[in-house]
Amino acid sequence: MAEKSDLQSRLRQLYFGHSYSARIFRYVLLAFDLITIAYFIVSAIADPDRHHHEVDYAIAAVLALDYVARLIAAGSRWRYMASFTSLADVVVVISLIIPAFFENFAFLRVIRMLRLLRSYHLLKELRDTSKWFRRNEEILQSTVNLFVFIFVITAIVFVLEHDRNENINNYLDALYFTVTTLTTTGFGDITMTDTVGRLLTVLIMIFGVALFLRLVQTIFRPSKVNLPCPDCGLSRHDPDAVHCKHCGRTLNIPTEGTWD
Repeated sequence: MAEKSDLQSRLRQLYFGHSYSARIFRYVLLAFDLITIAYFIVSAIADPDRHHHEVDYAIAAVLALDYVARLIAAGSRWRYMASFTSLADVVVVISLIIPAFFENFAFLRVIRMLRLLRSYHLLKELRDTSKWFRRNEEILQSTVNLFVFIFVITAIVFVLEHDRNENINNYLDALYFTVTTLTTTGFGDITMTDTVGRLLTVLIMIFGVALFLRLVQTIFRPSKVNLPCPDCGLSRHDPDAVHCKHCGRTLNIPTEGTWD
């Protein structure tokens, strides 16, 4: 029990501590998360039918070790196991190992996009360590939301239509269809010919287009300053605002000034 408690203490220090070694450890994990996310996206587009899975098995081993370590370090293990990010990691690990025993089905090649959910963990870590990130958090958050949204929808389109639609032969075709639908471009070279595909397209247009435009607007609109108004409580203002747009109260927004 003493050895187990000592191991838990060391792991908690690594995952949640503020020492220099703990920060370096978490930076390494952040880099690994970014690399695996990029790998899953690129491999799904460039080489969806690969037959050599050595990289997949190596990633699965690291993810499994990280999962076990986080489970040991967690204050409430059941709560951690029930968290959506934890469940997503388990599904990703299984999807990486299954091809060793069974055929690598289409859904296995794209279900790894659940790894994108780890992006939200990256945001949390960066919020605690980077002043630049905190200044641009809203834009970066919207960018990640847009990124995750597009690739998850693409994965759904590919899984449902890969064997139904002759125009969707790979993940890139599904990505192309998703983006043209979300942007309402609709070139017409890839269309849904079956009932499931058409229903999916309707859902993307009804719910996806509005969300897509909202996320894009958030990314490119001017950034706001967080400063609660003493009178009405409005907390978001233009960086150069002199008065509150809601009640007219004079504001004193701290700025770093400019050089001529």
